[in-house]
Order: sequence, then structure tokens, then C-alpha cells
Amino acid sequence: QLTPSSFLRIGQLSNVDLNEDIRELETELPRQRPNEIPHNEKLLSLKYESLDYDNSENQLFLEEERRINHAAFRTVEIKRWVICAMIGILTGLVACFIDIVVENLAGLKYRVVKDNIDKFTAKGGLSFSLLLWATLNASVVMVGSVIVAFIEPVAAGSGIPQIKCYLNGVKIPHVVRLKTLVIKVCGVILSVVGGLAVGKEGPMIHSGSVIAAGISQGRSTSLKRDFKIFEYFRRDTEKRDFVSAGAAAGVSAAFGAPVGGVLFSLEEGASFWNQFLTWRIFFASMISTFTLNSVLSVYHGNAWDLSSPGLINFGRFDSEKMIYTIQEIPIFIFMGVVGGILGALFNALNYWLTMFRIRYIHRPCLQVVEAMLVAAVTATVGFVMIYCSRDCQPIQGSSVAYPLQLFCADGEYNSMATAFFNTPEKSVVNLFHDPPGSYNPMTLGMFTLMYFFLACWTYGLTVSAGVFIPSLLIGAAWGRLFGISLSYLTKGSIWADPGKYALMGAAAQLGGIVRMTLSLTVIMMEATGNVTYGFPIMLVLMTAKIVGDYFVEGLYDMHIQLQSVPFLHWEAPVTSHSLTAREVMSTPVTCLRRIERVGTIVDILSDTSSNHNGFPVVESNPDTTQVAGLRGLILRSQLIVLLKHKVFVERANLSLVQRRLKLKDFRDAYPRFPPIQSIHVSQDERECMIDLSEFMNPSPYTVPQEASLPRVFKLFRALGLRHLVVVDNRNEVVGMVTRKDLARYRLGKEGLEELSLAQT
Repeated sequence: QLTPSSFLRIGQLSNVDLNEDIRELETELPRQRPNEIPHNEKLLSLKYESLDYDNSENQLFLEEERRINHAAFRTVEIKRWVICAMIGILTGLVACFIDIVVENLAGLKYRVVKDNIDKFTAKGGLSFSLLLWATLNASVVMVGSVIVAFIEPVAAGSGIPQIKCYLNGVKIPHVVRLKTLVIKVCGVILSVVGGLAVGKEGPMIHSGSVIAAGISQGRSTSLKRDFKIFEYFRRDTEKRDFVSAGAAAGVSAAFGAPVGGVLFSLEEGASFWNQFLTWRIFFASMISTFTLNSVLSVYHGNAWDLSSPGLINFGRFDSEKMIYTIQEIPIFIFMGVVGGILGALFNALNYWLTMFRIRYIHRPCLQVVEAMLVAAVTATVGFVMIYCSRDCQPIQGSSVAYPLQLFCADGEYNSMATAFFNTPEKSVVNLFHDPPGSYNPMTLGMFTLMYFFLACWTYGLTVSAGVFIPSLLIGAAWGRLFGISLSYLTKGSIWADPGKYALMGAAAQLGGIVRMTLSLTVIMMEATGNVTYGFPIMLVLMTAKIVGDYFVEGLYDMHIQLQSVPFLHWEAPVTSHSLTAREVMSTPVTCLRRIERVGTIVDILSDTSSNHNGFPVVESNPDTTQVAGLRGLILRSQLIVLLKHKVFVERANLSLVQRRLKLKDFRDAYPRFPPIQSIHVSQDERECMIDLSEFMNPSPYTVPQEASLPRVFKLFRALGLRHLVVVDNRNEVVGMVTRKDLARYRLGKEGLEELSLAQT
């Protein structure tokens, strides 16, 4: 058994910075950067703090709540709705901005390359075109990767794992900052234009969350501006509710699926839920889709039409010729199995790749080089595939944006180019809707194979990018291939329409990779505008999830685990009833007395080895015969505010304190409380006393030390606690349960495992 004190110290990860203030204090020690970082997935990192979803009900809080009358509560409720509307509008506008910029830049790039290829096809020397294409891609991706690697590493990837952790109650540094949003938006535009195998849909979820966190606080810490509005919402509970609304608004802007957004927030994101929240989140999602729709419709020149509800529109599926029959249901289930197996393969490959990246490619410059390499390789693979393909289709009646002729006869185009020489979104729509016979089976097979590995290599690069669209594209390609082979077998029977199988394949592949069920079914139904396929899509997704879970876990959960985040799932591990709170808790606990010396508090807060954030307050009796029972709990952040304002007993007696501290003083310091090192306490002041009674939470949640782990887990997880005090039968503090103590226990292959804790 590991005692909690046997921490493992491991060379610090170079691309993680915990906080600017701490970093400035560390500049004396030059950090040597190791070439290899030993990384083990059986670790839990101690660098992540918990968020506190439990309001501290101290005297200040209760006085303020008693002062607020019914009318004031109504204005608070109205403010919530206003914030949700603003979240929806801004998320929709950000999505419009991304869409329009990507469309113009990508169109420009493809036109330049197409003219170049057409010119060189006639007179030979196509290698110049390849060079041009690869250089354009690599240089655009280089810019996108540099801003992420050097300015804000949190903006890498799709941001869904980070938001999932945030909503679970883990404080990931910088995840909802304005700077992150700017880098995210620019990064996603550059990586899509740079031709990587990525989508712009995943990052919309992160962007929506950042917008929500920023608006609901009524100020920006990055811009150092405080707008003095919405001050009531400056606490973790309220912020979290708005962030889940932002995530939903992001989904609905990306896919034009407001209901899907609400369900996504419920299924993947929010760990806490209530009825009012559902309705507000739905409101934010609807507003976001509507904003995007109206702005894009005006941009495309049909102002009254409202024809583009989401960033990706799969186009309408025609219900007459797209019906499905009973005998196709086993075929759909089989496709689900294939999707689950391919998804598991994708995740397993990506897992090893990410481990390799954490160990060796941890310097920003190396990360940029890798991103450029992937961009150049993607262009080269695309070019070689188009060059070698002999699959020619007539241009008449086809809707190809950039038809490349290459070696085809006049009036024909190369059909491999519709898949590679296009933004991934357009390729997906082409695979869904092109008439039967537009693609050669060989073309589709080669494309699926190459794109699978490219997408797998690309996810986890240091660029902002989503995995939704590449998964849909891989699935649509093999689904269409499946449909074509079916119609060969059934001698061209009417129901074997390749477009329908492309849709099912796309659902199966995406479900196999990210393992979402409910929300994905609704998103696919809303994006295709067709309810007929609800049942087959649900079947396919369920099968894909069951089959995939048999091998490895979903992509997002896997990345959360690789980051060593103390993530709490819905339930405690099944076999953990044998453990009790006594075995799980951290000891010894640093307690404070109700009236405590300032020097003691400063020393406890400055002690870097313990770094606790919650301190039980016990009765301070000079008479030692009595039991020091638990009286309350006070947080590090509250103590820092008290020291900063110098709320000492002696000064109160001399009436030096101008006014009593109000809750507003604590809210103004939220969310970045100053570190203890920045607060100056003189030698005389160290001898003063602080009375903690009106600032501590007098009714913290406690459990007896005999409580079983599932019971402790349920209490901790359902209430979103940060500290749970363990007491014995005389109400003396014997230990403290925090998030890391519960997240340590996990079900592994052999049963219950206990993870070790590491400093990195």
C-alpha cells in the first residue's frame, strides 16, 4: 500500500506552466530540460487543483443572502437569461468568422495550386506543383503551430477533454482565458487552411466555453478590465453552469444541432445538472444556431433564406429514394461492429503516439517541426494519390469545387481529387451526395487507408483541431465503398444506395472513436435533417460503442487519462466496497484554531511542501483536557484575502479597520487569488491574532471514518465538493478526502488498481 506521503517526483514537464506568479519566483533556478520525460499512465498529477462547487456558507454569505429580497432574485434570474443569450450570439459570430475566413483562404490556396497544376500538366514538371502545395501547407501550419506551442499550449487539440475536465471539477490552468480563445480561433483557421486532416467543429465547443466563462464573470483577467457587471456570478458554481451552456452553444453552432448541443453537454460534459439549466442551455444553443444562420445567409447573399444552420451541413437526404428495409438492419449492425473495431484501432495507435510525444517531443520547437512535417506529408500523400489515380469522371452534372483534370480526357476530372483536394467538410458532403458511380472502389479504398493514418497522426499535434470531421470522412469513405460492393452483390438493387451507407459508415466511425451515443444520434439526425434514419443511426452507434469499449476506451477519456488528470467518473469503481474512508483519506491534516496567530497562518500558507487549500478550524481552548472538535472549514483563498486586508483582532479593537470585510472583497479577488509570497506581513503583525469565525464555513460536509469508498465517492461527486473532512466519533478531525484520494482508485484489467501521485 502506498502512503500518500510517498510521492514520486519526476522531471517537470516543460510545456506546462502552473501560474505566472509562481514562475517569476522560480527564475533563480535555471531549469535543465531532459531529453526524455519518463511518463507513465498509472500516475495522477498533483498539479491540478479542484474547483469548489460547494458555496462556503459563512456569516458574510448568509447575511448577503438574507438581505436579497424576492425582486432582487428575479433580476438575478433575468441576468442569467441575458448572459445565455449573449453566449449564444457571440458563439455564433465566432463560428461565422471561422467559417468565412477558412472558406476564403482555403479557396485562394486551392485556386493557386489548381492553376499551377493545370499549367504544369501541359508542359511537364509536376514536381514544382507538389513543392508549391507542400510548402504552402507547411508554412500555414507552421504559423498555426507556433502560436499554440509558444503562446498558449492549452489551445492544442480539440479542447473537448479539457472542457470535460473543467465541468467535472478540475481546474486546468488557462483553459477558459481570453488568450486561449484568440489562439484557438486563429489556430483552427490556420490548421484547416493548411490542409491537415482536421475539422473546425471540435474547437467550437472549447471556444463557446471560453466565451461563456468570460461573459458570465463580467470582466477579463487577460485584458485587466473589470466591467463591474454580473458580480453575483463570480464563483465556481455559477461559472460552471454557464460553461456547460457555452459548450452546448458551440456544438449547435458547429453542426446546426441545438438539441444535440444540449444532449452533448449532458452526456460528455456536465457532471451536475438541473431542470432550469436544461432550458437555459437550450435557449443559448438555439440563439447560437440562429445567429450563425442569419449571418451566413446574409453573407451568401440570400438574406431571408436561413439555409445554413451549422458550420457543416450534410445536405438534405431525400426520404423517397433513401428508405431502408428490415433486411438492412443486420447490415447496419455489422457496419457498427466494423466502426467499433476501426475506432479502437485508431485510439490504440493514437495512444502509443501520444505516449511517444509526451516522452520525446515536449519542446515547443520540436512540436512545431512535427506539425510542419505532418502538413508536408499530408500534401505529398494527397498529390501522389491524385497523380497515380486513373479514376476519371465526366464533369457534366457534378458539383466539384476545384475539378483537377491532370491526365484525364477533356471534359473529365480526377475523382480522387474531390476527396483530397478539398476541405474535409466539403469532401464529406460529396461522399454523401454524389450520384452512384462517381467513385471507383479502388479510389475509395486507397483514400480510406491513407486518410485513416493521416488523421491518427494529426490528432494530438500542437495545433488547434478537431477530430469530428476526419472521423466522419474516413467512415463516409469506407461506408460508400461498402455500399458499392453491396450493389455489386445484389445486382444493382434499388436499396443499396451508396450515400446512405456513407452516412452509416460515418456514424459508425465517429462513434467508434469518441464513443458518444445519445448526443451523436441527435446531431446526425439534425445535421442531415432526416428523422427516418434515427433508428439505424442509433443501432450503429450503440454497436460501435459496445465493440469499441471491449478493446480500449474512447479518445477523449484516453487523453484525459494520459494527462494524469484526477477525473471522477459517475460511479466509484465497482469492487471498491472493501475500502473505507480511513484508508482513502490524506493525513495528517493541518488544522487552524478559531482565533489563530497571524504568524502561524503565514507559515502554513508559505509551506510549499504541503500546499493545502482547505484547513479545518477547531475550537481553540487553552484548557487541553477538552476535545478539539471540528468547528468549520476555511479555504486558502479566504485566508489570503484576510491577510491582504489585514483583518486582525487587535486592529479591530483599536478601530483601525475602516469597514468590515464584505463578500465583494472575496469576489473581486476571484478567480486568481494572489500567492502568499506577494503579501507582506511585518514582524509586529505576525504577533497579532485573526478571528476566523465569521469567514469560515461553519457547516462543512463530514463523513465518519468507517464510511465505505462508494459512499464517500457518491457524496463527494454529487455535491461537487473540494474537501470532505473525515471525523471520528468524538467529532475530532482525523483526515481529509480530496479529489486525488478518490481518483486514485481505478478499475484496471486485473481489478482495482491504485495509482501513484506525481508532482508533474
